[in-house]
Amino acid sequence: MDKQTALAELQSGYDAVLAAVDGVDEAGMNKVILGDWGAKDILAHLAGWHVQMTGAMERMARGEKPTPEGVDYSDSDGWNARFASAMKAQNATTVVAELKQSYANYLRAAQAIGDDRYGEGKTVNRLLETSGTGHYKEHLPDLQKLKGA
Repeated sequence: MDKQTALAELQSGYDAVLAAVDGVDEAGMNKVILGDWGAKDILAHLAGWHVQMTGAMERMARGEKPTPEGVDYSDSDGWNARFASAMKAQNATTVVAELKQSYANYLRAAQAIGDDRYGEGKTVNRLLETSGTGHYKEHLPDLQKLKGA
């Protein structure tokens, strides 16, 4: 998938996530909808992956390896728990604001990667799928339950 298509799909998925939680009050955002997580926790962990993968894409744009030395992303459950836990004390408005800011940075980092780095099987496409487009699709059904969609 080329850069323009990948970024358009990313934006569409992100917009769907925001639409799913738009207008949901604090109680609704804390209602458990996935394991022991509420929507607020899901959004916090999406933001956490944005932050981590923004750094990965920034490194790629500089010609470096996406993962810094000594970092291992293979324990996704551990990372997910840390991301959700780090924002647990925040209210839903703050978590949504963090998601929006982290997405803006994530998108900017993806846009900075050259067109030639995009394509079938390329690293940037895999990063966008796992921490963006595909991740949004994974959680959208649960988030849509909040408003009975």
